[in-house]
Amino acid sequence: MSDAYTVIVIGSGPAGYVCAIKCAQLGLNTTVVEAWSDDKGKPVFGGTCLNVGCIPSKALLDSSHKFAEARDDFAVHGIDVGRPAINVASMMKRKNKVVTQLTGGVSSLLQHNGVTVVQGSGKLLAGRKVEVTHADGTKSVLSGDHVVLAAGSEPVAIPPAPTDDAVIVDSTGALTFDAVPKRLGVIGAGVIGLELGSVWGRLGSEVVLFEALDDFLPMMDAQVSKEAAKVFKKQGLDIRLSALVTGTEVKNDAVTVSYTEKGESKTEAFDRLIVAVGRRPRTKDLFASDSGVTMDERGFVFVNDSCATEAPGVWAVGDIVRGPMLAHKGSEEGVMVAERIHGKPVQLNYDCVPSIIYTHPEIAAVGKTEQELKAEGVDYKAGSFPFAAIGRAQASGETDGFVKLLADAKTDRILGAHAIGPSAADLVQQMVITMEFGGSAEDLQLMVFGHPTMSEAVHEAALAVDGMAIHMPNKKRR
Repeated sequence: MSDAYTVIVIGSGPAGYVCAIKCAQLGLNTTVVEAWSDDKGKPVFGGTCLNVGCIPSKALLDSSHKFAEARDDFAVHGIDVGRPAINVASMMKRKNKVVTQLTGGVSSLLQHNGVTVVQGSGKLLAGRKVEVTHADGTKSVLSGDHVVLAAGSEPVAIPPAPTDDAVIVDSTGALTFDAVPKRLGVIGAGVIGLELGSVWGRLGSEVVLFEALDDFLPMMDAQVSKEAAKVFKKQGLDIRLSALVTGTEVKNDAVTVSYTEKGESKTEAFDRLIVAVGRRPRTKDLFASDSGVTMDERGFVFVNDSCATEAPGVWAVGDIVRGPMLAHKGSEEGVMVAERIHGKPVQLNYDCVPSIIYTHPEIAAVGKTEQELKAEGVDYKAGSFPFAAIGRAQASGETDGFVKLLADAKTDRILGAHAIGPSAADLVQQMVITMEFGGSAEDLQLMVFGHPTMSEAVHEAALAVDGMAIHMPNKKRR
């Protein structure tokens, strides 16, 4: 059996389904091949992000934050609710409902835009053909003018801590606990580890995070990382740096973790252990050896700046290609590829892709860090402003953190923006827009920011770049 399509997209995560919808909007005959299915055998769209990643984790983060607020913060507002209790089953039910609504929405959007859905596991063959292995084991072959690989990623497993989906789990399993663990271990103090650790820490777990690296959040601006470590310690997260896990033993529904911390061998017991050391591209069996597509030693598909592979007419987007594994980055790559297939030379600006950690407070960044600018020998100027001096933050009781801007010393153009604090993700998005249009610190200084808002921290940080902040004393410039 062989069917012809103009564009075939393998995978329906944020990169894949957005690409497919955009292709269809541009009038291209488009099909999506999706392997994921529910317990009724129907295809499930949205990939890791909607099903077991971004969306369910944010639902739990939001629920756990509301619980922590009711327990710790309501009284200061004059709200007496007594001692709140968490109903984990109800929290999970809400999380599942959110996921179902969003994945169902993607299904409706694909149908509305006329995208054909083929259920099964897709494998790229030579000549832009896609072999689909269906649930019953049968196979069919599709052919297209263009094929877009968007298979996504999966959690990295490590030999010292093999998951058993019960006591030792990966990031997916951490979203389905039926009770709050008394003691919770987390291997990895990166984005995923911090978010999942925060969820269960707020609900009452004693959380210990093991980080093999010597530095905390090294990909973030050092000033932000330092502030984050201070805030998380205050929240009760026990973050142990230079702590390398060497083994685990599961016994009596508990796990003992063996690790070395600064050269000293230690052990620690937990009720549950989450392995959150990162994700890897899901490229195994994604393409045949004669397909013309190649990948590096880590399994990432080789692409150029436009996401074209070395095989004519074959593209790759999202988590399986270079760059950070971010849903929004993958989505925009999907749009870029659709436009390029249609003949429009759209280019994604990778210098303006924001990164966000959805802890509380949020951490967000775009562009260069201060340590990167120093290493590159760039002449820059920096300005930061604390939320503690923002009226809206004081009124909300959200005073941890700050906004920091980095600008070119000669041109004044914004080179990087960093924030830890309330609404950090949204505030940095303002900087994404500013940077995309080549904006400067002075541009921000001359803008009118509403009062009282969290955004005023951006305005003041821009003023601080030139030592002119209004609502705090400025450091003397040499």
